[in-house]
Amino acid sequence: MANLEKRTSISNTMVLIGLLVMAIMAVLPLFNFSPSQFTWMRWAFAAGAALVLIARFVGLYNGPSLRIKRLHRILISSGILYCASALMMFISQGTNDWIGFLLAGVVVQLYATMMIDHENKKSAQ
Repeated sequence: MANLEKRTSISNTMVLIGLLVMAIMAVLPLFNFSPSQFTWMRWAFAAGAALVLIARFVGLYNGPSLRIKRLHRILISSGILYCASALMMFISQGTNDWIGFLLAGVVVQLYATMMIDHENKKSAQ
């Protein structure tokens, strides 16, 4: 049981760091940096997205609830959407197409996180 808690803790920390890096890199272009500085911002955003996706695979749920297991798989799709957003940053430079994938990932993550919390509270009762 301690191994599962440790893996979950590491996964949550990785997700937090990845999402913070992505949020910072998504906001920085609003400050009108020169185009040469966007290169390292793209790479940092991509690293954050990859970290979130890896953390989602590390923190997979292995409990008895099939609904929570499905919701954790949905969280993996949010990590995939973040990686697609990072890919769009490199493919369509100069456009804001990547924001759509980023927002889709955020919506999927919010839904799955709220439903996991709801299911955990329901099973605790």
